Amino acid sequence: MKAFPLRRHVPRWLAALGVIAAIFAAATAMTTTATPSAFAAPTAGCGKSPTLSNGAHTIQSSGQSRSYILRIPDGYSNTRPYRLIFAYHWRGGTMNDVASGGTSGSSWSYYGMQAQSNNSAILIAPQGIGNGWANSNGQDLTFTDDLIRLIENDLCVDTTQLFAMGFSYGGGMSYAIACARATVFRAVVVYSGAQLSGCSGGTQPIAYFGIHGISDTVLNISLGRSLRDTFVRNNGCAAQSPREPTPGSATHIMTTYSCRAGYPVQWAAFDGGHGPGPVDGCSGCEDGVRTWTKGEAWRFISQFGYGPSPSSPPASSPPPSRSNVTIVGGQSGRCLDVPGSSTTNGTQLQLWDCHGGTNQRWTYTTGRQLTVYGNKCLDASGQGTSNGTATVIWDCSGQPNQQWNVNANGTITGVQSGLCLDASGNATANGTRIQLWGCHGGTNQQWTLRN
Repeated sequence: MKAFPLRRHVPRWLAALGVIAAIFAAATAMTTTATPSAFAAPTAGCGKSPTLSNGAHTIQSSGQSRSYILRIPDGYSNTRPYRLIFAYHWRGGTMNDVASGGTSGSSWSYYGMQAQSNNSAILIAPQGIGNGWANSNGQDLTFTDDLIRLIENDLCVDTTQLFAMGFSYGGGMSYAIACARATVFRAVVVYSGAQLSGCSGGTQPIAYFGIHGISDTVLNISLGRSLRDTFVRNNGCAAQSPREPTPGSATHIMTTYSCRAGYPVQWAAFDGGHGPGPVDGCSGCEDGVRTWTKGEAWRFISQFGYGPSPSSPPASSPPPSRSNVTIVGGQSGRCLDVPGSSTTNGTQLQLWDCHGGTNQRWTYTTGRQLTVYGNKCLDASGQGTSNGTATVIWDCSGQPNQQWNVNANGTITGVQSGLCLDASGNATANGTRIQLWGCHGGTNQQWTLRN
């Protein structure tokens, strides 16, 4: 499956169905031990001039020469911890297919994460033995461990921001990581997967996102549901029966479970077959440029915010005050605005065309408050610290949910939550609601204070 469009590759997959079924039947639990990283910490690569470079490399693992392709963000800084995203290929695919994006090009590289992350993540495409992920005796897990060790020793990585994703056999490998490395990886995304690479452990919680076609004739959707349900249980989620689209509807249905805090489970069923890049409104289409899956995958993994930004001023150092400024969105060019010039507590902020009115004029104080009208503060509603928390105006109280760091990198982060001020849904239109979201470096989280 070198070029993701489905119509070119179903025959190869159907020819391999017997092999995959045999692997599925033979998959057994592997016994390896994870080294957990419970808290963010600077890796050995932070502050170091890297020796690794973009492109293909080899490493010795379990007595074999193993290959991978590395993508380091443009403008990489060794003082900033980055996300690390593993992208596993499908059976018969290669690391080159994943890194290049196939016929869909760079917009689909690393399942779209190169474009979606906007230079905020280190990306790695490992190569499976025989173009697969049998994970015999846990060797592919060990390969993953060795790659993590290599990358963290050379590059600056946030140890709480490791992610894995993959399609089909690569989805099975991502599931094996969820089972065996739940204390190392923060979340996994499984495209049309099944238990093909074993499941050592499989009892600890990890954030999980499964995507599967209702008409998949290679790995039936029931196999994907089974993987999902493992983490519905592990993550303490409320049981439910997610709705799925009808054949011919050319759409998808997303379900978000109610789970233990910090361990979400998400499920997307789409009207289609075996592929990672379905397109709504186009039955049977596979297109990495137009697919909705890459945006949803990035939204899922980017919800887990970084620790305090290295560019954030320390709490003990009062920031310089700024008076009577507008706060302009980097993506939209529109201003942070109190709708209708309201002075009512709890009014949620929005984007609006800049006009210089008092409802768009802010003062940043030495106490890290952003005030409007002189007596109302930018406030994380309900003292919320989770993604999607509304940002509102409220009587100034001096509490941490009303304190903000205006950072040199263009973000505005909550002192209490560590989350970024975010234009909801990457939207740019008038009326777009402003919320808190995990910092990911996107332009919808970039702001400029202007006099």
